[in-house]
Amino acid sequence: MRCVIARFPFDLTKSGVLEAMKGVKPEQASGESVIIGRRTYPVKQVGQVVTRQDRRDFSAGEVLRAMTQLGFTCRGLPQAAAPARVLSPVQLASEMLGASAAA
Repeated sequence: MRCVIARFPFDLTKSGVLEAMKGVKPEQASGESVIIGRRTYPVKQVGQVVTRQDRRDFSAGEVLRAMTQLGFTCRGLPQAAAPARVLSPVQLASEMLGASAAA
């Protein structure tokens, strides 16, 4: 499959990516990641190994798009938990009494 990463065209195949990542120890993935084989790699590490370019030269989105098109499982950024609802003192007292406060 032909894809463009950091303004350079690459002909990538699933088997080629598997071969390139063979023997590469995965770094700690704290953001977007790609599952290759049974290992989870950070997207930027995969992009660096496959393209042989510096990580600053391409975006994670470019690599995610290419890996998804090749059929690899990709994970985005972890979703942040929804902020807890802050209650006013009147609302808190109403909830403690079992009644809903009209705000």
